[in-house]
Amino acid sequence: MIVIGITGTLGAGKGTIVDYLTREKGFLHFSVRDYLTLEITRRGLPVNRDTMTQVANQLRADNSPSFVTDQLLAQAEKTGKNCIIESIRTPGEIASLRRSSRFVLFAVDAHPKTRYQRIALRGSATDHVSFDTFIANEQREMASTDPNHQNLSACIHQADYTFTNNGSVDELCQNVDRVLSGLEL
Repeated sequence: MIVIGITGTLGAGKGTIVDYLTREKGFLHFSVRDYLTLEITRRGLPVNRDTMTQVANQLRADNSPSFVTDQLLAQAEKTGKNCIIESIRTPGEIASLRRSSRFVLFAVDAHPKTRYQRIALRGSATDHVSFDTFIANEQREMASTDPNHQNLSACIHQADYTFTNNGSVDELCQNVDRVLSGLEL
């Protein structure tokens, strides 16, 4: 069993990698966003980026910096199958996941304008924002000294493999395949 964690900037292609790994390689997907959406809905709050960030930070502060990903890892380990945990946002999550013997962290990034165009096309509940809001949201999540808050910059720097995704989906998938071939799946 291998567990791949995925981190990266907004709209960079995390979901594209997940789709490829689940569809073509048989990985199971465990989503931080889905976990948080269920918790937000349970609390009767609106599902948007601000609420998602607030609830995630509160869960981490009340439990541990790796609380959500620990819950997802426990579910993944029960399956005994290759899994993906998406979207890693704090160094504490990485530290906890690295205790799993077969954990590998992927990071993905792309040019900001390209990423904004992608989220506009994706159109999820958290994606209906202006370019300026998109950049402001990302900057808010890039760095923090609070271990319970998002720190994408630190997560990306800890990645075992980093993908620059300014090209096509096929190019990204080929790059993922090159990494997978070296992981002895």
